[in-house]
Amino acid sequence: MPQAKKSKQPNQPDEFADKYPNIADWVLGGGWIEIGQTEGTRSLVRALDEGGLVFEGKSKYPTLDEALRALDNGIAQWTEQHG
Repeated sequence: MPQAKKSKQPNQPDEFADKYPNIADWVLGGGWIEIGQTEGTRSLVRALDEGGLVFEGKSKYPTLDEALRALDNGIAQWTEQHG
């Protein structure tokens, strides 16, 4: 059975990108993020690109929102330093 296409309405607000603009730019620009702890990682949030790890957060945050804010800020700092 064919899947229905999901299309974004023009001018539809992107609440995630509004709240975390650097994460959105990072992921849409070819980087990726990881959320959660797995064997071999000590952080809750990470940002990576083809070159590897560019930001690694703390192991715990009081809320997921705080973890995502730290990730957004970490990506912003890395981007400022490395363009």
